[in-house]
Amino acid sequence: MSRKGSILFRIAGASVLAVLFLSCSGKLRQAESLDLSQTPIQTLDHMFAVQSKNGYVSMRLEAPLMERYDNDTMTYESFPKGLSLYGYTEEGLLETIIVADNARHVIKKGRHRNKEEVWEAYGNVIVHNVLKEETMETDTLFWDQSKEEIYTDCYVQMYSPDGYMQGTGMRSDDHARNAILHNPFNSYGIMDRDTTVVRIDSVNFIGPLLRKR
Repeated sequence: MSRKGSILFRIAGASVLAVLFLSCSGKLRQAESLDLSQTPIQTLDHMFAVQSKNGYVSMRLEAPLMERYDNDTMTYESFPKGLSLYGYTEEGLLETIIVADNARHVIKKGRHRNKEEVWEAYGNVIVHNVLKEETMETDTLFWDQSKEEIYTDCYVQMYSPDGYMQGTGMRSDDHARNAILHNPFNSYGIMDRDTTVVRIDSVNFIGPLLRKR
């Protein structure tokens, strides 16, 4: 190889290294600018999870998308496309169904042995107790697993074979067996069982009217 060709080769090689260095430096700067606390460390499509107790299924969860995040204070799983949660009795019978448009499962970090673990559900939240034929509708719901309690301070509608209630604030066990409405509104609708008689407070009643037969 001639001296001129050797010089050109060295110049070309240095140019390639310079381009590679600049390219890698740019990517490193982009990586450094990323907020890892806002970046999922795990993503799962079509999630299906089952929890069992004493040989029986105690809970089943289904979600189109799960994203897991981790930061200094908590680890949480996000369900941006909604979820469906199914709770079962000690005998394995389906008892409770909870659906929501958006949800999070939050585990807070700390020095305590018992970590604080809470589920948060948002948007068109429906809680249905299959065995009692009772349904609650609200916009926000929390489930404290350590206390085995579901609660909200938002507006709630409650339907049952005995009638309809609405108000703000609700507390119940996590199977929705004993839901208590804290601030009920002065409105109701009562259906007499085994009859077609319907008695409604039409002045204060805000919920959907019952269709006449």
